[in-house]
Amino acid sequence: MTRPIKRRRDKLAPDPDIRRLIVATTSEIAREQGVRGLSVAAVLDRAELSTRAFYRHFGSKDELVAAVFHEMACAEERRLRRRMAKAANPVEAVAAWIDGRLDLAFDEKIKSDLRRLSLEAQSQMFAAPELIQPAYEEMLKPLIEQLQRGLILGVFPDIDPATDAQAIQGVVWASTERQWAAGDCQRDEVRQRALRFCLRGLGVTPDAITDGKE
Repeated sequence: MTRPIKRRRDKLAPDPDIRRLIVATTSEIAREQGVRGLSVAAVLDRAELSTRAFYRHFGSKDELVAAVFHEMACAEERRLRRRMAKAANPVEAVAAWIDGRLDLAFDEKIKSDLRRLSLEAQSQMFAAPELIQPAYEEMLKPLIEQLQRGLILGVFPDIDPATDAQAIQGVVWASTERQWAAGDCQRDEVRQRALRFCLRGLGVTPDAITDGKE
């Protein structure tokens, strides 16, 4: 007697809308509570989804956290590109990138939206860099492109675009953290210090750009 054949239930394909919902809900909770207190159960409860729905889109909580940081970085990259779009040359484009990143410290709307996730990302760089590195690479893309362009044009002589982009990010992040901690800095002064330091490091002087702050 032959045994009846059991049919395996076909695995449902990932649904882009459900994935976006999971990422958006996770981002919302992370902004409220931080990544350390984040749980998959809390995300599913708020999104009104099942465990099966989660594992159809993500293999683990770490994978989900990485996706949240990547989504944040992609949104930041688009915002920075918009700020850089009016730049007439690579020097002005680098200045616009720096201005855009300083928004996290001085623009009320932007800093309130990104502050907690930015701090979480920075802390995760030491705890779990593999989760954060792709997000940082995304955010640095427009800066690296302009550094590469400046290198080709001879505006930034003898630089390494990828390494120097990370150094510029480090300078801006230090200024941002200081403002978040003390709250007593003037944006123009912080901007001028950052530009002076970064542009000199790239081989140009701060007066090579127009002071065209929006």
